Amino acid sequence: MTENNFLNNLNATQQEAVRYNESASLIIAGAGSGKTRVLTYKIAYLLTSGIDPHRILALTFTNKAAKEMKERIAGIVGEKTASQLWMGTFHSIFSRILRQHAECLGFTSQFTIYDSADSKSLLKSFIKTKNLDDKIYKAGNIQSKISILKNHLVSPSSYAQDPECQRNDYLQKMPEFYSIYKQYVERCKQSNAMDFDDLLVNTYLLFSSFPDIRNRYQELFSFILIDEYQDTNYSQHIIVKILSEKHQKVYAVGDDAQSIYSFRGANIDNILTFQKDFPNCKLFKLEQNYRSTKNIVEAANSLIEKNSNRIHKTIFSEKNRGNLLEVISSYSDYDEATSITSKIRQILRNNEYNYSDFAILYRTNSQSRVLEDAFRRNNIPYKIYGGISFYQRKEIKDIIAYCRLSINRNDEEALRRIINYPARGIGETTQNKLFLTAHTLNKSVFEVAENAGEFDIKINNGTQKKLSDFTQTIKDFTSFYKKNDAYASVEKIIKESGIIADISSEDTPENLSKKENVEEFLNMVYEFCDRKANEGEENISLADFLAEVALFTDQDNEKEEERNKVTLMTVHSAKGLEFKNVFIAGLEEQLFPSAMCQTPSELEEERRLLYVAITRAKENCILSYAKSRFRNGQTQFSNPSRFIKDIDPRYLHQQQESNTFYGKESFNAFSGFKPHFSKPESAVTKTYEPNNTGKTTVSFNGSELHIGTKVLHAVFGNGVVVGLEGEGDEQKAKVDFQLKGTKQLLLKYAKLTITG
Repeated sequence: MTENNFLNNLNATQQEAVRYNESASLIIAGAGSGKTRVLTYKIAYLLTSGIDPHRILALTFTNKAAKEMKERIAGIVGEKTASQLWMGTFHSIFSRILRQHAECLGFTSQFTIYDSADSKSLLKSFIKTKNLDDKIYKAGNIQSKISILKNHLVSPSSYAQDPECQRNDYLQKMPEFYSIYKQYVERCKQSNAMDFDDLLVNTYLLFSSFPDIRNRYQELFSFILIDEYQDTNYSQHIIVKILSEKHQKVYAVGDDAQSIYSFRGANIDNILTFQKDFPNCKLFKLEQNYRSTKNIVEAANSLIEKNSNRIHKTIFSEKNRGNLLEVISSYSDYDEATSITSKIRQILRNNEYNYSDFAILYRTNSQSRVLEDAFRRNNIPYKIYGGISFYQRKEIKDIIAYCRLSINRNDEEALRRIINYPARGIGETTQNKLFLTAHTLNKSVFEVAENAGEFDIKINNGTQKKLSDFTQTIKDFTSFYKKNDAYASVEKIIKESGIIADISSEDTPENLSKKENVEEFLNMVYEFCDRKANEGEENISLADFLAEVALFTDQDNEKEEERNKVTLMTVHSAKGLEFKNVFIAGLEEQLFPSAMCQTPSELEEERRLLYVAITRAKENCILSYAKSRFRNGQTQFSNPSRFIKDIDPRYLHQQQESNTFYGKESFNAFSGFKPHFSKPESAVTKTYEPNNTGKTTVSFNGSELHIGTKVLHAVFGNGVVVGLEGEGDEQKAKVDFQLKGTKQLLLKYAKLTITG
């Protein structure tokens, strides 16, 4: 394909952004504006202009995005040229650089990459060893705090020198945090391991501490292109500035309106102040949305306009006007799930859609349960996006741990995981002795296990033999992998470690699933070797495979046959995706926006989150909220989210209800819709107190519940009492509900509200 051919696929603004090479440039790409196409064509344009592919660094946030972009580029310039690009995630590219220079920082090139589970396991061991209260020193919280510090390039030594940090630890009743942080960093280095944050921290240290290495990469990368710049954290931003010092050709693409990952360390200021950091920067705005109808785009615009901290732009669509965004209100979260399933069936009846054309988005994972229940009741196929990762399944992590230990014998977390799996009689007591001895003598645990007889460990000869057999098995795997490719090495490990024998010991559905996962993992290794061979690489070792698999995400392993299902996912997980029909569930105060919002900036991020959710929709967007929701063990009344009112009512259709809801007075704030919700003076919420007055009336603080009384139930809605029976705590009411039919309720639990 010639240059003119592929540039003709771009609009005028996109072409201008692609052709501009004079200085740094910032491309603000609104939702659905063809951001990936522009970034892809920019790289292709550079290549067709004669730029050496080795001199182009392209950074993304997912392996999937990098793979798709590289495939598109290959279609223009050829696979051989595309394969020579420095293209991948921040973590994969920096891992590649660090493996070349690991010795400078005191690591070997075979360092292990710890995932979140490895890190948390290590932190738990520190908390246990120090006899700290794990209700105060929660491993997850400590892990998050360490991650934030690393993302801001705050080392343990810097932390120790800041009195304010020490004071905060004291106030949080965690005076030992610093010692845990320090020990964590030291143990990772001793284990020749880096966590994901270390891949950024150590890259920064490499460039800042070794000028010759820094100069080499500054000279190498003539052009640096970054996708989703609004998602970068402080350390990523600093590294980009360092690498671009010589050529200043940074091409950043992103959308401040889609900055939603501050909890991961993303800093929206990186994109908002980009022009100040690169003074000669040229700004481009991609404002045409190619994804969504006019109503969806304009509704999203009217929402995001309420944010003050943003780069002004006006997104527009030239698609048809489309349907208004529908607002569905339900009595409860149970009813909300039922309404959503009914709406899906209605849309399917009237249009030629597949199940895969639907997505249900929610603010928190806990909301999925009632939705799943409703889908199962209605035989609607669905999948939970972002469930347990393939790579987090026990059998897969066990295999990977054997692989890791075979390559890096200092990897304590890998050793801890498999030293007694499959069971070989090396119990917890023996393991504790090994780890204590190793840490006391500053030795690797593997070395102590291998030479247990030479150390003062009080274990019997039988246990020593078991340790010797285990370490010999690992050494055999090490010798084998050095002479064979990754596929042969993994195949040997699966067979000779005892894993396949263990999961084949019982013919259960669970074990069958595990065997299928192991086979799928072997297929992945084969595909990896095949791909690398086709790219011209030789000697494709187990170490090469592990270096890549350590950075995989669940998106990279999505199976084609699983895609024709309704997708259930959090809004955070939905970013970058699109669906013809999008439902946004749980649009209620204290849920969306989250109850955790305490500051104006946090509220603005929640509003951006809803903006992202709405702009995932191509044809239909349905906003849903419940007036009551079962949370924290009890039914709680809910107010509609303030964000619904932020949307211009011209773009909304409020579903007409057949029943009037008598709830909290705060529903009056939602009066912009017709019909609106208000609380009549006659509607009084009363509390039931059991008595023994018989079967015809029940006392309610001076009033009576009797046959014919109109009531409201949080789940079943409006109804009329048609029967009473029992006495005291056993008193029951039979209620005919307008939407749910007749129900018999035990009154001490029913929490009915009398409405007339």
